[in-house]
Amino acid sequence: MSKRPAGAILAAGTGERLRAAAQGLPKPLVEIAGRTLLARQAEAILDAGADSVLAVINSETARLIREHDVKLPDELELVVRDTANSMETLFAIGERLRPGHFILATVDAIVPRPEFRRFAAEAIELGGFDGVLAVSRWGGEARPLFAELGADGSISGLGGQESPFVTAGVYFFTTAIFRFVAQARASGLAAMREYLAYLVRAGMRLKALEVSGAIDLDEAPDLEAARAMLSERSRLAPASVRKGRD
Repeated sequence: MSKRPAGAILAAGTGERLRAAAQGLPKPLVEIAGRTLLARQAEAILDAGADSVLAVINSETARLIREHDVKLPDELELVVRDTANSMETLFAIGERLRPGHFILATVDAIVPRPEFRRFAAEAIELGGFDGVLAVSRWGGEARPLFAELGADGSISGLGGQESPFVTAGVYFFTTAIFRFVAQARASGLAAMREYLAYLVRAGMRLKALEVSGAIDLDEAPDLEAARAMLSERSRLAPASVRKGRD
């Protein structure tokens, strides 16, 4: 592929279930190891090969970034949009992306940096697919998006039937996924997970790549687990590679 992919972050949610453990902050501004989730995710996407990152945030998050002079990567562009749901946040991203491939992540998807880089590198090399989804083994988390996989790792269904794999919040897509925006709205879909399942039913070819160590930050125990995991990885890493390698 001649061009580096773009990057994008879904960060317009309010994160109500996590607020009590995060001093009332919206999820993008929750800190782990001294960096906000928004900055951390942008850095991970850039480290994985994107040339720039677009993030859709809500007006509350934008206000707090201004008031507290929150430091973010120079390559990160913020779009302020109070979207109705995660599907509309995805569509807001689609309005701003150049045609081609892009690395996408939810702001609350914690994937160890080496795994994130490996996922992106392998996804970029794959051909013949409209999208690649990072998946992990289901550990009993609430409200997972189950992924049904074929023998070749292709995704045959999302969400309907319990399976060993769940989506991990990191994706590699072509902008062709936005061709069904009008149909999705007309069908009354109201979440990104519903739109992804719709893409499978519409015949788009999606593939799964397994990653390890993924954590979906929804509640206080998830935040504690992510901090513990990143602290342990930092402790075990050689001193010369600790900075920026979690």
